[in-house]
Amino acid sequence: MQLEAITWQRMAERLAAHLDDPGTAPEQGSWQRVGIDGAPAAETGVLAGNLADALRLSGRPVLVVAAEGFLRPASLRFEFGRQDVDSYLGGWYDTAALWREVFGPTDPGGTGRVLPDLWDPVSDRATRSPYAELPPGGVLIVHGPLLLGHWFPFDLSVHIRLSPGALARRTEESARWTLPAFARYEAETDPASAADAVVRADDARHPAWTGIRAR
Repeated sequence: MQLEAITWQRMAERLAAHLDDPGTAPEQGSWQRVGIDGAPAAETGVLAGNLADALRLSGRPVLVVAAEGFLRPASLRFEFGRQDVDSYLGGWYDTAALWREVFGPTDPGGTGRVLPDLWDPVSDRATRSPYAELPPGGVLIVHGPLLLGHWFPFDLSVHIRLSPGALARRTEESARWTLPAFARYEAETDPASAADAVVRADDARHPAWTGIRAR
């Protein structure tokens, strides 16, 4: 895998230019969906925010949705214990709600009314956030962990990869039980092959990436 050194800002500009290119721009009345995948330690929200800023500079409406806002209630997440790897991989995130409230409204012919979040894991209550109106021609950016194993309809996907050592170093002690889950995700889903672009971010100050690969 050939990698090119790049800054996060420049990466966002390159991604935005790709989305604005006439060959990839959405058809009239439709939306583009971008996925930025990575473990919590990869801080996917940073690239999501930079990309949103770059797109807004070119006049594109943007909505950023964090997968963390679609965690399932604690009673379901912790049904088999608070540190169950199988549950984390397959049961922590409400993928059905993401399909219904985020991807469905941005399908062709959709309404563009997207729910930005559903559940607050701190209070363990529904957020009751209002729907956001994303007009046609807008860009939806979804970021967070384990996104590339659910067949979400991304027009462009980026996987931010940390080596096992870097992931262990940058994961908080209380969350290190999730490390085997991410090892399984790498082995079973192979997000580096599934994504349109891969970023190596062992040192967050000096990322490198593959660029956007032809499919």
